[in-house]
Amino acid sequence: MKEILKDKSFRLSIIITTIFIGIGIAFLFIGIVDYSWVLFLLLPVVLGAAIGTMKVRKYALLAAVIVTVSLLIAIYIPGLSGVICIVMAIGLIVPFIFLGYVIARLVKRYGLIKETNRLSVLLLPLIPFLIAAPTEHFLKKEKETIIEVKTERIFSYTPNEVYDAIKSVDTLDAEKPFLLKLDLPIPTKCILEKEEVGAIRTCYFKGGRFSNADFGAGTITERVTQLERGKILKMDVIDYNLIGRKWIGFKEAIYYFEPVGTNSCKLTRVTTYTSVLTPRFYWEPMEKLGVKQEHDYVFNNLEKDLMKKYRK
Repeated sequence: MKEILKDKSFRLSIIITTIFIGIGIAFLFIGIVDYSWVLFLLLPVVLGAAIGTMKVRKYALLAAVIVTVSLLIAIYIPGLSGVICIVMAIGLIVPFIFLGYVIARLVKRYGLIKETNRLSVLLLPLIPFLIAAPTEHFLKKEKETIIEVKTERIFSYTPNEVYDAIKSVDTLDAEKPFLLKLDLPIPTKCILEKEEVGAIRTCYFKGGRFSNADFGAGTITERVTQLERGKILKMDVIDYNLIGRKWIGFKEAIYYFEPVGTNSCKLTRVTTYTSVLTPRFYWEPMEKLGVKQEHDYVFNNLEKDLMKKYRK
């Protein structure tokens, strides 16, 4: 360990990585970079390129990974991100640091760049990010893509019984799927003020196991747009303040109740949302899994409430 700490490349890499990743985080705080390829791909690539340009690189990559992971974990403290998203970001950023490093070494092999330990030169690869981040942010045309997540389950109760149990829930307390145990917001109750179109339904959340008491907590406020007992409960999301999840935009929540046989009901829950996270192929599967596990938790609680109420 002493050898690593005394190594010049290790110390220089700490400085470089802190500057690169620190500027990325600062840009997030002041709102001039999006959660996009510029942040998750370009920034780590140019960081890796800077490290690959160093004269001595014995422990440089090790320092870059340690500092990057440490700074990403640190943004959890002010609630800028949750544990799951930080882990996902690390899995995306670290490989691209290595990619940038490899690119720099290949370019060096062909004599297109020279090795250096001058900090002023090693910071030059940061320029593309400094230009691309605000340019993308201010010139980006908003193209909203709505993502739909659907979950179905059959309950051994009539559609009216299921409807009455789900429209307004005083307390949610059931078996939690994995992501809710880890970090996702946990719904605690959903209150419908009136059973009519235009009424407000408010769902309250608390933080998960690794969340601060306030982080991840908050509310989702919905307005009923269609309501028919035992058939449909449809709501637009008009406000939400789940801390640390500014990249998600909730749009609509729908429950469909369909009779199955004589005394059973197929309940379909549909959530529609938007997301600013890119690349989509990386983030969307986890987003959908998170929403589905929220559905599963609500359904688990519904089964418990129905059994308690009707003693079947």
